Amino acid sequence: MDLLRSLPLGLYLEQPQTWLHKLDPRVKLIWLLSFLTSYVVANNYWRVLLVVLLIIFTLIARIPVRVWWQQMGWLLVLSFMVLALGAISPDGLGINYQSRLPPNQQVLTQSATPQNTNSNSETASSKKQYRYVLFNKGPVKVNRRSLDLAISLSTIVFTVIYSTNLYLLTTAPEEITSGIESLMQPLRRFKIPVTEITLTLTLSLRFIPLVLEEIQNLIRSVMTRAINWKRLGLKGGAKVWLIVIERLLENLLLRAEQMANAMMVRGFTSPNEHRVKWQELKLGTGDWLAIVILIIFWSLRIALGTEVS
Repeated sequence: MDLLRSLPLGLYLEQPQTWLHKLDPRVKLIWLLSFLTSYVVANNYWRVLLVVLLIIFTLIARIPVRVWWQQMGWLLVLSFMVLALGAISPDGLGINYQSRLPPNQQVLTQSATPQNTNSNSETASSKKQYRYVLFNKGPVKVNRRSLDLAISLSTIVFTVIYSTNLYLLTTAPEEITSGIESLMQPLRRFKIPVTEITLTLTLSLRFIPLVLEEIQNLIRSVMTRAINWKRLGLKGGAKVWLIVIERLLENLLLRAEQMANAMMVRGFTSPNEHRVKWQELKLGTGDWLAIVILIIFWSLRIALGTEVS
């Protein structure tokens, strides 16, 4: 079991270098924030469009199938499960709906001209086409409100998780740090330690593979001991896993202490005493094109994607 290969969440893909890798990290960060904020107060059409755009970006970037399928596959399954469970769940209104027509479906109307009669019949036929309950068979009942909530929740889950993971997949931790530090430069006027914040972020991103490696090693150590779980029972199995978790925390704290000692030896004692120099960022032709597309993206969001109350 190789968690670094089977569950590459939050890991950077070094090869192959796609066009997403070559974009400026600041532009990609703004795109990420746009995906994470544009679904707020948006209609379901726009939220579904965000999911489609993320899938299209992944396919156009030509990311290896083994990489994005391991991440997108289980996430799509999770989103479809959320969609199915939300659609068949009660709408939460708690209201008994009653038809405005009498039970015998007879309506008394006043005499009118043929033109008025035709218009009334068209209005009645249009009203008959609207159905609040879309599907009702046995215990399964799907109405419009529950379906809207299911679509909203499932698309938000996919957008939040996959957009963040796609950003981490195509952007190196050092590029993320340099981009965030460049965007946070105005905060230095308020004496905010920008360098310390960005350096802490870099260490956090670098610590993710170490956590997965420690979990992988402990799972392998448990599997090689051929433990008879049936003989241990529920209580004995819980004790074993508690020991494993305790050992995991000890190893992670030891790794963190070693990393802190290595930084102190190299002079990382204070952001004022040690100036961190990241790579120089320049906007290229592809970056400006991405900015133009981003402007079109937000124009469509404001014009078409706003939820109507």
